[in-house]
Amino acid sequence: MTKRFLFREHLHRLHRALVQSGYSVIGPQVKDDAILFAPLDHVDDLPWGWQELAGAGSYRLQHTAGKRAFAWNTGPQGLKPWLFKPEQVLWRAEHTEQGLHFRAVEPTPERLAFIGLRGCDLAALAIQDRHFMDGPYADRFYRAQREQLFIVAVNCGRSAETCFCVSTGDGPEARSGFDLLLDELDDGYLLQAGSDQGAAIAAGLPLKKATGKQLARARTLLAGARQQQRAMPSEAELAQLVDWLDHPRWQQVAERCLACGNCTSVCPTCFCSRQDTEGDIQNRQAGQVQRWDSCFSEQHSYITGKVIRAEIRHRYRQWLVHKLATWQQQFGRSGCVGCGRCIAWCPVAIDLVEEAQALLQDSPREAPS
Repeated sequence: MTKRFLFREHLHRLHRALVQSGYSVIGPQVKDDAILFAPLDHVDDLPWGWQELAGAGSYRLQHTAGKRAFAWNTGPQGLKPWLFKPEQVLWRAEHTEQGLHFRAVEPTPERLAFIGLRGCDLAALAIQDRHFMDGPYADRFYRAQREQLFIVAVNCGRSAETCFCVSTGDGPEARSGFDLLLDELDDGYLLQAGSDQGAAIAAGLPLKKATGKQLARARTLLAGARQQQRAMPSEAELAQLVDWLDHPRWQQVAERCLACGNCTSVCPTCFCSRQDTEGDIQNRQAGQVQRWDSCFSEQHSYITGKVIRAEIRHRYRQWLVHKLATWQQQFGRSGCVGCGRCIAWCPVAIDLVEEAQALLQDSPREAPS
């Protein structure tokens, strides 16, 4: 489907069409001084006129005189909390008269339609799909929910100071993985379908033929968003990080790092987890629960009586080298999609791009010990 035009006053028709198709709509809203995804009852609840001001260790919102709902870039969430949930019960066990009975917990997916996801979010979704669905051990909870998603993506008309998705090849334009794609202009939206489901929703909207001026304006906005971005080293350069495991920079960053795991929590591709067994006070019932974990946790590297990465410098090194270098060996690309969330939400303002650049620009020439 070529791009058509939806006037701003008709955006509620898209929301209504999704609801009538059986979807619960999830959209961006201003909550807790951030742009968060939450159930969206009406398009009036979108963050009209709001922008984020993001930098290293800094995220705040400002309200502008603008009339756009998607003038921001990212908040602390992507799709990850809905697909790879922070907590998931895997199975339960209980004592019965016949003995110990184990019971699998069945997935309970919802038909969810997300509005406002960006190119970096869709790139992260593709990476998560490869890990949770396309491998030999697919996650049944992830798959069940993934198959019930409808995605309305939005191309970015600006970039934050923390954005570098151009370097990773993941934005600011969404290229795949969406059902509908919007370009937001002052008077409305260019709309393009990316799936049969998207085309079916679009067919019920009061769309007009897009003018040359509108198409040109959207191209100008995308070009401006690209020019506003910083640059991450190339994947070929990042692959060299495995050669500098003894670089003194690891200790330098460790002296600042709190090992809090914020970066892994907001990262849309991180998928470390642990499993805990929980029982009731009478020890009659128990359950196996999967929870988000972080490679910054000391216990995450505990193996047979020994913590493998006891020092913060080892944990930060594990995260950065895996994310930017060895991830390429696993998935054929870096695990970073250039969203910049880890930079903004680091409480001590550690900048992933700066660290990668420093390591590569000042790499020791002798072979690591």
